[in-house]
Amino acid sequence: MSGINSSDFDYVRQLIYRESAISIEPDMQYLVESRLASLVRKTEHADIGELVNCLRGKREPGLTDQVVDAMTTNETSFFRDAHPFDTLCKEVLPQIARSHNDTIRIWCAACSTGQEAYTIAMAIHEQCPELASRVSIVGTDISREVVAKAQAGIYNRLEVNRGLPVQLLAKYFTQQGLVWQVSPRLMDMVSFHRLNLIQDWGALPRMDIIFLRNVLIYFDPEAKSTILRNTSRVLKPDGCLFLGLSETTLNLNTDYQRVTAEKSHYYKIA
Repeated sequence: MSGINSSDFDYVRQLIYRESAISIEPDMQYLVESRLASLVRKTEHADIGELVNCLRGKREPGLTDQVVDAMTTNETSFFRDAHPFDTLCKEVLPQIARSHNDTIRIWCAACSTGQEAYTIAMAIHEQCPELASRVSIVGTDISREVVAKAQAGIYNRLEVNRGLPVQLLAKYFTQQGLVWQVSPRLMDMVSFHRLNLIQDWGALPRMDIIFLRNVLIYFDPEAKSTILRNTSRVLKPDGCLFLGLSETTLNLNTDYQRVTAEKSHYYKIA
């Protein structure tokens, strides 16, 4: 299969930025070529050049979404980094539960294939089960493909072996041949929907807690600031925002203030 030429590479870079605000650096041509080659094999295009020509001509409805999906990084695992989930259950959730008696809403933005959302549900059942019936978790992602996988709640051996303790696998999953199905008590707490972080967030309700972990690293400073300002509009006044351990709001135009917990940290609106 022929590779991608410089003109097509620049076109795809601009398309991805326009549709998702994800920045593809000039030295990442190999990555674009590899991922588009995988997409070519799934479709009826002869090669990458033909696929990009179809993009340019807008001849195939849905092709742009497929290309954005292909270029989106979906790295995730169960209990990734661990400590934020302890902070959530030991410090943040009890504070919010005392502040009001309504449903506690948690949003996992850019949730990928759902491991983080189901991890939150498991952590709540394990550490503060008295709150489980009050919690509603929504996971969103730009990719239709990963949202569908998250909704199905079915994971293979490699996926469940990444971060999921064996005792929790036995407790919250049912083995079905070579895959494992999330239990109904977790799935009842979680819903998944498609959402693009740089487009209209639609009827997303006000949230008590937002997980936006390991997401901002893919955006430039302007897009980071815009996304964070939008989260502050969705977050309730006493709500909390979790970012990735290596992410920060420093030097970004936001109203967030960092709160340090025992082994983790989160952000509140100042």
